[in-house]
Formats: sequence, structure tokens, C-alpha cells
Amino acid sequence: MLSDKPTVLIYRDWLLPPSETFVLAQAEALERFTPYYLGSRLIKEGLRTPKDRTLLLNEGSPLGWIREACFKIAGFAPGLVAPAQKLNPKLIHAHFGIGGSLALPLKRYLQIPLIVTYHGYEEMIADEIAQKSYFSYRQYMQRREILKQETHLFLTVSQQSKEHLLQQGFPEDKIVVHYTGIDTEIFQPDSSIEREPIVLFVARLVEKKGCEYLIWAMSKVQAIYPEIELVIIGDGDLRPSLEELAKVSLQKCRFLGTQPPEVVRTWMNRAKIFCVPSITATSGEAEGFGMVFAEAQAMGLPVVSFASGAIPEAVAHEEVGFLATERDWEELAKYILLLAKDQSLWHRFSTFGPQRVHKLFNVRKQARLLENIYEQVLNGNKR
Repeated sequence: MLSDKPTVLIYRDWLLPPSETFVLAQAEALERFTPYYLGSRLIKEGLRTPKDRTLLLNEGSPLGWIREACFKIAGFAPGLVAPAQKLNPKLIHAHFGIGGSLALPLKRYLQIPLIVTYHGYEEMIADEIAQKSYFSYRQYMQRREILKQETHLFLTVSQQSKEHLLQQGFPEDKIVVHYTGIDTEIFQPDSSIEREPIVLFVARLVEKKGCEYLIWAMSKVQAIYPEIELVIIGDGDLRPSLEELAKVSLQKCRFLGTQPPEVVRTWMNRAKIFCVPSITATSGEAEGFGMVFAEAQAMGLPVVSFASGAIPEAVAHEEVGFLATERDWEELAKYILLLAKDQSLWHRFSTFGPQRVHKLFNVRKQARLLENIYEQVLNGNKR
């Protein structure tokens, strides 16, 4: 049964990577719109969108793979358009530039406005690298100029992300900075869980996340405080080399692989310090915002990282944590050691973090702002 609230179609090609809790949290926090999720297929170990509000092209059958190929190559998707039309949607909200590129044919078939959120990925990577990437990325590059013209509004998750879009020639009057937000009812500290001497890393094990710098820093930390353990949650191509580096450099370190959100939150309650020292990768990609930094703060977990990308927008230096000079692992170690030995400083950061997140990055507050944006687009205004 259809809701009496207007429908917004949330487009993400694969529903839904484990790291993209922010997409689901934002959509489910909407009050004045009903979100339906559109995509090519489900990710086997991914987050689950509500089944009764999810439309897929590919359920895993041979016909499904043909449908997905037709959609991505030719933009032909009756398997999505027909059921979507029955919902009488008012607009499409696609995530990432590639998602916006794939959603263009749907926007044309349905004749409704398109909004695209950039999360600090496509806008950061150098064009010459993107043009040699995988098919959907190359297709995005081919459609980018059309996307600039046909998209009603671009949302960016940071001011830095906006600057990168401007450098790529996106129209300034179509760009709005909008922080996605996190669910502060889920991400809040549990005083019944005792903090342990743990430095926690939660991210993909890829170049941009800078895990090797943390391992180097922790070798210096453990030389002074051998009881402080490094716990690494996440997976990726660099895991074997990082495990080898940790084996020869550290006394206490655990690699836990990818974990479900509830397990991550438990570790955020157990740890004393959060550290993902992201860097600018060789491709040019940098941290677009880093929702995990806001999640850690909301859990009362002080943050140490590099002042890289948009991290300074997510982490207030000397208020909720410390930001070292990018790639300076010795400064990173200095800040970790400072928080390890100064309990009054740790408590101050731990107390202020949840307050700051609730004020600036509460997903319900941000969802109300997003609904205002939706309504302004539907009323013919960009802002």
C-alpha cells in the first residue's frame, strides 16, 4: 500500500556496501517523504534495505544479468521503470557521481528531478586516472557534462568536495554542501562497557586510509606503553602487506576483517582512541568527510588523524581530538601518547565529541534540512 507521503527514489547501483550506513540512515530518517531504494543488485554481505521498498534489476538469474547489462550499456531498464512509475515518485536522489550517471536514463523515463550526492570519490580522482578505470567510471566520465546540465542539484558532504566539483566545471548555483549525519540514538556511548587500552582503526585497507602510518606510529607508542593494542577492523587489497608490517613492528595487534555495524559500535565503546590517518592517495582521492569520524565522536571516542582532505571539517582539532600533519607518523604517535597519559584531556574530548556531533551531524536534523532541499527542488528552486 502506497504512503500518502511523496516518494523519493534512492539510487545506489549495488545495495548496499557495508561501509555506507550513512546512505541507509539518511533515507530512513526522512519523515515527509517515503524512500524507495533502486539498484542493479544486492551485495551478498552488504547492508539490507527494507525488502518491501527495494526495487532491483538483477536478482541473480541469467535474465537478471542481461537486464543489468542492458541498463548499464544502453540505459534500457523497463524492469526498474515500470515498478517505479507505479510509485508515482517525485524525484530521484542518487549517491556518488557514478550513481548519478547511471540514474540519468531513469530520470528521463520518469520525467522527474534528479539530485546527486558526491561523497568525496569521483570529484577527487584525477581525470586521466578515472578514464582508465572500470566501465561504469569511464561511462561516468563520458556522461559528466550531460550530468552537469540535467541534474537539478548536486549535494556535497563537505566544503572541500564542493571545491573539487567547482574545479571540474560544475555550476556553482547547482551545488549545496549538506552533511549527511549519523544516527545519534544508535551511536552513543554505553557507560556499562569498560574502556580498554585500545587504539581502534575502522576503514577499508586501501592506500587512502593510511593504515601503514598508524602501524608505524603504534610501534613508537608500544615502545612506551606495550599494553596498548591496535585493533584493525576492515578489509582490502593491502591487508596481507599490512599484516606483515604489523607482525614485524608491533607487539599487540589484531586484524578483525569486515564487521557488522553493531560489532563496530561495541569496539568503539571498548577503545580509548580512534585513529584512521587518511592521506591523499596517488590517484588524488582524499577523505571526502569520513562519517566514521563522526560516529567515533558520538561514541565518546577521541580521534587522532591527519589534517587531510575534509577531515578538519569532521574533527575539530584540540576539541574532540588531534590532527597531525599529513603523513607525519611521529606526530601521530605523539598525539596518541598524549591522550594515553592525560586522562583529563581524554575525558574532555570524550565529553565534547557527542555534544558536537549531536549539534552538527545528527541525521534527523540533517534529514529535515534535506527534506527542505527536496521541497525547494520540487517547487522550482535550487536552494
